[in-house]
Amino acid sequence: MTTSTGSGRLHDPLAFAFAPIHKGALGVATGLVTGLFIFVVTVLHVIAQPAGGLPLELLGQYFHGYTVTWLGALVGFLWGVVTGFVMGFFGAFVRNTTVAIYVFTLKTKAELQRTADFLDHI
Repeated sequence: MTTSTGSGRLHDPLAFAFAPIHKGALGVATGLVTGLFIFVVTVLHVIAQPAGGLPLELLGQYFHGYTVTWLGALVGFLWGVVTGFVMGFFGAFVRNTTVAIYVFTLKTKAELQRTADFLDHI
């Protein structure tokens, strides 16, 4: 079944399911969410200073310059954006590559089956 759009083109609903994900857009979205998460958690620890809270100072082992302070929250935000961008970009890349290989395999198998059926009738 196909649906018509305002531009006059017909689209297959499966085309949307197998459409590639924009790597940059997913990277930016993942980066901002990761950065905001680190920022908010750090700020909450600076304000509330929980007795048995998470050992956030260990993030300093991974993110250079990170501390559980207001400045550390900004540094954590920047490192979170960079780290999240890389994770999102790589995730979209892997997904797009996997889907492309899968679709290519399906098309190749279908084409070979069609060719085999044709040769059987000769």
